Amino acid sequence: MQAVLPRIDRSVVDEVLVVDGGSTDGSIEFAKSLGFDVYVQKKKGLLAGFEEGMAAAKGDILIIFTPDNNMIPEKIPALVEKMKEGYDMVTVSRFLDGAKSLDDNTVTAFGNWFFTKLVRVLFGSNCTDSMGFYRAMRRDLMKELGLSMTRATPLNIEIRCAKKGLKVCEIPGDEPPRIGGNSSRYIIWNGLVVLSTILWEFVKRR
Repeated sequence: MQAVLPRIDRSVVDEVLVVDGGSTDGSIEFAKSLGFDVYVQKKKGLLAGFEEGMAAAKGDILIIFTPDNNMIPEKIPALVEKMKEGYDMVTVSRFLDGAKSLDDNTVTAFGNWFFTKLVRVLFGSNCTDSMGFYRAMRRDLMKELGLSMTRATPLNIEIRCAKKGLKVCEIPGDEPPRIGGNSSRYIIWNGLVVLSTILWEFVKRR
């Protein structure tokens, strides 16, 4: 947080809402010292934090952001500008126009490629990064798509936006190595969840 949050350009956003999961390391005090609002989540877990934070945010455009260095805060202005062009969702793609993920290993890199390829073939999407969490979206998009926050949500959003023909696009952006915390991904389990999501959405069609 100390390395990443001060780099957020406050001039292009109306609110920075820090969601705290019950920390005791001074995170809340540090966020408040930067003038950021703090919301202490009621349920445990990363996904609950995302969901509660999105509900508590006041803006018309929501940007999901994690301060572990995987997401570059300097991309926020470009996300905001693209959303102002009338897009329903804009994704920072780790694989567009030479961008790359430095946090992937061989297995996760293959999974990202494979699942994105499936989404493109089965649903006619033009996405290059179906699994990325770094996105800006209309605040009512999740409700419109009938989605709640799960580990497959980024991919599920791509699929349902493609089904509905919504206006989406990507901008390129690297994913630097993580500098704080540990990944909570369970690769095999997450892969099965994602694959079952794709197959279910394909069978369901609408």
